[in-house]
Amino acid sequence: MDAWVEGKEYAIPTDLYIPPDALQVILETTFEGPLDLLLYLIRRHNLDIIAINVANITHQYIAYIELMEAHQFELAGEYLVMAATLAEIKSRSLLPRTQLLDDEEEDPRVRLIKQLQEYERFKTASERVADLPRMGRDNFPVTMAMPDVKQVRPQPLVAMEELLCAYKDVLKRCDMYEHHTISRERLSTRERMSRVMLQLQEHQFMAFYALFDVTEGRMGVVVTFLAIMELVKEKLIKLVQAQEFGPIHVSLGGQHESPNQELAL
Repeated sequence: MDAWVEGKEYAIPTDLYIPPDALQVILETTFEGPLDLLLYLIRRHNLDIIAINVANITHQYIAYIELMEAHQFELAGEYLVMAATLAEIKSRSLLPRTQLLDDEEEDPRVRLIKQLQEYERFKTASERVADLPRMGRDNFPVTMAMPDVKQVRPQPLVAMEELLCAYKDVLKRCDMYEHHTISRERLSTRERMSRVMLQLQEHQFMAFYALFDVTEGRMGVVVTFLAIMELVKEKLIKLVQAQEFGPIHVSLGGQHESPNQELAL
């Protein structure tokens, strides 16, 4: 006895005991229906579908049905219908030809051959499709987790030209408050440096314009600017700018860590 498993034929040893339940799985999963079983018997003997020996095929088909019944399998009605069809074809082959010509119905042998040819075409096509590479069976997609790359935008340096433009803007605003007064006021750069440091110690981070008092006139603005430049030189304060041509801010050097860039002097 031979068994078919996943489309391959295997010879079963005579001394091998197979439980009926296991044999039932093999027989039921091998064939998909009566046409599949019939096509298997035809291919096994290398027969042409058109020129099949119905008597021989019928004998083997019924023997297979009896084998399934012997193991107490529940046969589908379509298997029994095919067995009856083969028996009818076999009996018609024994009748005289003149009697067959009087029969108006279609020859069941011709009808069966058409069904087998059509089933063979679909079965061959399905086998070719099954052999094609399949995603999840033969091919597996490769997925890689991309690292979270954060683009760091470098902050532009504060150019000296922009610093001078800001200084000129302060001078222009200072001229608006200038009036003719005769007074002598001594302005010290060191004292102004101390005042700037006190302001930054209180606020930590201030706008460049906020360090100037335009009511002091041009002289006061000049002294404050010189004090700021001296503090930058001594690295006691830092000039920072968030973006190019943006407002300039001042922070304490070494005490207030800013994400922006320092003044390019």
